Amino acid sequence: MVTKETSMKCLSLCLLLSLLSFSGADLELGFYEITCPNAEKIIFEYVKEHISKTPSLAAPLLRMHFHDCFVRGCDASVLIDSTSKNKAEKAAFPNQSLRGFDFVDRVKSLLEKECPGVVSCADIIALIARDSVLVTGGPFWNVPTGRRDGLISNSTEASNNLPAPTFNFTSLQRSFASKGLNLKDLVVLSGAHTIGVSHCTSFDKRLYNFTGKGDQDPSLDKFYAWNLKKNKCKFLNDTKTIVEMDPGSHRTFDLGYYKHLMQRRGLFRSDEALMTNPVTKSYITQILSSPLEEFFKEFALSMEKMGRIEVKTGSFGEIRTNCAVRNS
Repeated sequence: MVTKETSMKCLSLCLLLSLLSFSGADLELGFYEITCPNAEKIIFEYVKEHISKTPSLAAPLLRMHFHDCFVRGCDASVLIDSTSKNKAEKAAFPNQSLRGFDFVDRVKSLLEKECPGVVSCADIIALIARDSVLVTGGPFWNVPTGRRDGLISNSTEASNNLPAPTFNFTSLQRSFASKGLNLKDLVVLSGAHTIGVSHCTSFDKRLYNFTGKGDQDPSLDKFYAWNLKKNKCKFLNDTKTIVEMDPGSHRTFDLGYYKHLMQRRGLFRSDEALMTNPVTKSYITQILSSPLEEFFKEFALSMEKMGRIEVKTGSFGEIRTNCAVRNS
């Protein structure tokens, strides 16, 4: 006889299993060991060969993984092309500056020759991001695999879900919390800004029109702001000029980004926002007072955590043959 207590226990167990599946519990290290044993080696060798020649591509590939995971989870929905009936994530303003789609396509082609229809585009993005950082001297992190590719890609969802460089602390905290990421994850993952560049339009209002009155952001170091206006972003809405996010070492995965924050030289408002909260500021102080290896370790943990956001596994989604197009 099934009692009410037994039914409640079964219901609780089912809910727990559902939550575990939702959080990426079905991912596993070496997922392709049997179905495509050379998959991760093929990806790493391609990344090693090409990123060593073009190290500036490491940051965009890492950014692509981030942008993918924050919209519908890590399901490669960011790779899908728009159609006459659907404006995809690629078309959203925050994604119009993404680079590296052709890089992902070339890796996918190699894997399709090796083992057709086996390795998902979502796993490819995650592995490429890790390997790109690694071969440029950054940290290694585990990438459990088994993600499947999503069937939906919508530009509005990308615009609504991606944290913007103009976000204040409250908006950042809310955005990261909605994806199961805490304040420590926020600080550590923001450290990815230690590599790469940005366009002036992502921050130039801090220089020329912070409150809409032609003023400058008072939280920005005056000399840094003067230098940006004199040598980089010489006028508002400059869409062509690019600026290093971590001046002096933008191709080196180090603690330079956090040092700049302490000097009020974070490029984005979202960077500066980390210094406005006592908890996140204390994390930054802790990072700077510890060896670089400690930051690497924390970054690895947060990246693995981010890589599990709302993943599709099992029978959900599909394994796309062409990363830019749904199979059906």
